[in-house]
Amino acid sequence: MKILKTKGIVIIENNMADFDKMLTILTPNGKIEAIAKGARRPRSLLLAGTQFLCFGEFMLYRSGNIYNVNSCETIEVFYNIRTDLDKLKYAAHITKIINDVTTENQNSYKILQLYLNTLYTISNTDKSLDFIISIFKLRLLSIIGFRPIIDSCQVCKNQENFSYFSLRDNGFKCKACGKTDKGAIEISETTKDAIRYIILADSKKIFSFDIPEESIKELEIISKLFLNEKLEKEYKII
Repeated sequence: MKILKTKGIVIIENNMADFDKMLTILTPNGKIEAIAKGARRPRSLLLAGTQFLCFGEFMLYRSGNIYNVNSCETIEVFYNIRTDLDKLKYAAHITKIINDVTTENQNSYKILQLYLNTLYTISNTDKSLDFIISIFKLRLLSIIGFRPIIDSCQVCKNQENFSYFSLRDNGFKCKACGKTDKGAIEISETTKDAIRYIILADSKKIFSFDIPEESIKELEIISKLFLNEKLEKEYKII
């Protein structure tokens, strides 16, 4: 029997039998599926820690090919998200994306860190939810290998006067080159600076800035289209 102690967050929970749950837990080392026996009983010690979006320290033991939850010490339950329908909807949206880009036995530390930072921001601030999600998407793409090129124009290699973001060529383009790219989106100077900041900033500070509503709209369009193209799937907030 293998014992595993790890921090993680429940990204999927499904009911099993009369009182059990099947969980998908995102840990720093990838996703783990585990059975939480009796977790749905009213007096179960696993009741709180095995709910969707519960972040905690799990003690798991492996029997055969499946892990079982022995105990869970809850660290954060994101109460403000659970009690706000709009926040819960956006949290579910990013969780769907997180589930799609993670696997078992994967170094997921940076992804988990971004996910938790995003949930904390959704939970504890009054920032625009669309703004938060846009930051999340661009930073996530940078982590998983789709970092936009922001240092030079993708055509002429000019290192200044960026006016467009090219979905086709994965990054900034100058005004002259951007006009000839039908897949390029014209952006303001503020949006350009915001994209740079999102990609380059310290992970703990990526949400610590604000931009005007006009730039939030531009950022929302770019992040949505860029994510859908790179992951080859259309993600909608439902």
